[in-house]
Amino acid sequence: MSTATLPMPPVPVRATWTASLLVLLPALAVLLFVFREEAANAVHIWTNTTAYNHGWVVLPIAAWLAWERRDRLRIHAPRPAPAFGLLAIPLVLAWLAAERLGIMEGRQLAVLGLCLILVPVVLGWRLTLAFAGPLAFLIFLVPFGEWAVPTLQAMAAWLVDIGLDLTGIPHHVDALMIEAPSGSFYVAEACAGLRFMVATLAFGAVYALTMFRSPGRRLVVLALSVIVPILSNAVRIVGLIVVAEWQGSAASVAADHLIYGWFFFLLVIVLVLLAGLPFREAPARPVIPATPPVAQPRPLALALGTVLVVVPALVATAAAARLEGLGGGAPTNRPLPLQAIPGCELEGEALRCPGGVLSARTLVFPPAAEWDSVARERRTALGAVEDQDLTFDITAGPVRWRARQPHSSADVLAAAAFLDGRQAGDGIRSRARQALRALRDTGDGRPVVAVVHWRGEPGSDPTRGRAWLREVMEAQGEALAARAIALSRGE
Repeated sequence: MSTATLPMPPVPVRATWTASLLVLLPALAVLLFVFREEAANAVHIWTNTTAYNHGWVVLPIAAWLAWERRDRLRIHAPRPAPAFGLLAIPLVLAWLAAERLGIMEGRQLAVLGLCLILVPVVLGWRLTLAFAGPLAFLIFLVPFGEWAVPTLQAMAAWLVDIGLDLTGIPHHVDALMIEAPSGSFYVAEACAGLRFMVATLAFGAVYALTMFRSPGRRLVVLALSVIVPILSNAVRIVGLIVVAEWQGSAASVAADHLIYGWFFFLLVIVLVLLAGLPFREAPARPVIPATPPVAQPRPLALALGTVLVVVPALVATAAAARLEGLGGGAPTNRPLPLQAIPGCELEGEALRCPGGVLSARTLVFPPAAEWDSVARERRTALGAVEDQDLTFDITAGPVRWRARQPHSSADVLAAAAFLDGRQAGDGIRSRARQALRALRDTGDGRPVVAVVHWRGEPGSDPTRGRAWLREVMEAQGEALAARAIALSRGE
């Protein structure tokens, strides 16, 4: 006599939620522990960089957006979808590539993607789709956009040039420097508009998710959240120059120009908000079924999906640690010889000129060093970075040096990186070349960073310090970087 196999009875949705959360939360904790460097870096940037202070409120806002959609929990029950765990493989590969290239933003975006994949893996794609808005808002946990600052600076200077043409104020724009009758204005990193654009984009995302339902209108809001801050930033700078012309001095607005900017952007945001109100859409009201949803228990699916996400993450971090160990080691610090020029005299390895002393050194890295450590040491060599520091380029022979003068300081620093006898930047090409070198471990050549430091005499004019540094470096010409270039070839 045979017995029929009875189907497993459905369980109440509360029990299903309990089982799902007991898998989801520990899995998220494991990922955050494995990728604690990415998480710690994000928290550090939220705390220390004004453009990303909003990172602290992203999770509470996402939780509020999810709470507003809580009725959807009465429609869908958790239904694990382990197949989505396969998406962890390309994300883990992307993380490993970003780690080798030294792109922290890429690493953090990949980690966020891994955490988000756990949602459909454990809860199912229907619940994920129902809460897609709050989940997508979590992208603002990643401090992205710093790479766009130079482009935003150049765009602001271009738009300001057009705006001043319209006002009729005589002016001259040289790269990021704007000369007007009332004085000189520099489009510093703080004036690039990144902090306003990121804040406006985050606000625009919340506005789009709460006021509109159609994807088209939401995309329009997000597009305006990028375009409006760029245009508004240019209008702000033009307005400050107009005020300075009216008062007769650029210094009269320099001290409070950031405060003026925040008030101006608050006004812009309020105007954009009011402009969007006539087009708002009523929130969708989901149809709640008469009987609560039920789900079949699927412990094997929960376990399989979680393993598909967590195990590749563990393997990738172990591989990255192994590769990092092969190319580890601190750079060696070596002096960079200088040549005597008219008006300056050598003092040991330094060059004394009227108004200050010039010294130079090189940082020579192991052949298999990550480019991230090269870029980090180059930034450190340029000193602590403030938003209002003055940044500019100096061309000496075939090399373009990136220079930075701390705010209200007579000291100026310049640096350049070299790889295989050629100047290298922080872009993808340089990072990829060094990553391939580290994998091949050929041993010929190595990354080198050359640093030039002008120490101005106490009380000296900062403008004169910049002029002296430029003059001395241009007089040194090709010889200034010759030794660093040779070292980068392994000579």
